[in-house]
Amino acid sequence: MDAALKALAEPRRREILRLVWMRELPATDIADHFGEVTRSAISQHLAVLKTAGLVTERRDGTRRLYRADRNEMKKLRKFLDEYWTSGLERLRDVAEAAQRDKEKR
Repeated sequence: MDAALKALAEPRRREILRLVWMRELPATDIADHFGEVTRSAISQHLAVLKTAGLVTERRDGTRRLYRADRNEMKKLRKFLDEYWTSGLERLRDVAEAAQRDKEKR
């Protein structure tokens, strides 16, 4: 999970995931979307996303095609949902305990 969260901390990587969410794209098309960023930098971003398990890579001749790994994204979503829910439950418990203490006074 840590690698995925770190990978998503970078805005360009989140944009890359949006680009490859619905369809597979070659690295060149992804790079073309970011006019101000070098192809080398985009390749590095793709490598980070791939290492984190957030995208898959398929070779078609000399082209590399990328697609979001939806199964891995579902796992990440589940982790975040559980993390958020447990945090809210702890906050609720603290607030309720504080309210009970206040009512006792």
